Amino acid sequence: MSQVLIVHAHPEPESFCTAQAHTIERALKDAGHTVDFIDLYAEDWDPVLNVNDVENPTRPFKPQEATLQAIKDGTLNPEIARHLELVLGADMLILSFPFWWFSMPAITKGWIDRVFVMGGVFGGDYGILDQAALHGRKALVAATTGGPEETFKPDGTFGDIRSFLFHIHHGTFRFVGYDAQEPIITYAPAHLPQEEREKALEHVYDTALRLNPEPSS
Repeated sequence: MSQVLIVHAHPEPESFCTAQAHTIERALKDAGHTVDFIDLYAEDWDPVLNVNDVENPTRPFKPQEATLQAIKDGTLNPEIARHLELVLGADMLILSFPFWWFSMPAITKGWIDRVFVMGGVFGGDYGILDQAALHGRKALVAATTGGPEETFKPDGTFGDIRSFLFHIHHGTFRFVGYDAQEPIITYAPAHLPQEEREKALEHVYDTALRLNPEPSS
């Protein structure tokens, strides 16, 4: 069986988005996979990349050079190093979050900024894309939206949901080697009656149960 890392971001522990993330976790465990679950809000994760991300930073502070050297020296911030170790140990990464302003929350973006470091997942001994550290592994987005599904279709009010996922699928996942998988998205759960919300979570469970986290290469 495979190792999966879920990185979740929502400020409300009782939200549908959080329930969706834990439903995915439960389905993967029921399928026999091992799952690590990071709740960024519960950990009070600092999303701001800064000089404290490495020990004894040089001036001027150049983040990529600094993290590359920190990887070599073992002087990366321990919290970042722990999360990076979980990333490198996972066959599949799942980013769970609500769509805010048609993208991920700042805390999720900050997690990527600080954890996807040069020398750790790309650069240094690695390249990018097919030469990156995570080549052949899988990643997907599990999200909730405020608007209904029809507004995220190509001819909808907001346009195709895939256009909003492009920078994540290609600018983040693909860049560090991941194969982006079909997203798991529940549209406008806040506007659904309780019975429909429960059905939506059942659908999420069934979808997650069929996931194949095994690397493609």
